[in-house]
Amino acid sequence: MKNYFVILLVLFLSVSCKKEVVKQPAKLIEKDKMIDIMYDLSLLDAMKYQHPELIDSTETNPTKFILKKYKIDSLQFAQNNMYYAADYENYKDMFDEVAKRLGKVQRATDSIVTIEEKKAAKAAKNKPKEVVKDSIKKALKPVNVDSIKGKNKIRPKVN
Repeated sequence: MKNYFVILLVLFLSVSCKKEVVKQPAKLIEKDKMIDIMYDLSLLDAMKYQHPELIDSTETNPTKFILKKYKIDSLQFAQNNMYYAADYENYKDMFDEVAKRLGKVQRATDSIVTIEEKKAAKAAKNKPKEVVKDSIKKALKPVNVDSIKGKNKIRPKVN
């Protein structure tokens, strides 16, 4: 009887631990679409910190733009984000996918920047150097230094 009670208690505890922490939202966003949203939001965050003048110059809220792009509202996104975040392993996999996509774009961008820098360096190397003449030197007449010193000397008065 005692063993039966222990087995029943262990079974009860294992079943009760499977309870979902966060309920599934009524309008569940598919995992792939959620990854796309998180990717776009990550790009906007990067833009905000790298070039804040780009984001500040627009009159619209970039986050609202992304939510409108995917035809969801902020409450739906927040509920889905909490739902996916409740399952740590799954959420981590989603962020790993976002990081992988961001890394791929970063490598492509870095290679484009490198190519452009090489082109600019080659163009600068092949371009003949311009001799810039100082226009101020032409405008000023040469001054005789001795004549200036002579004027500043104090001469004794002769009576």
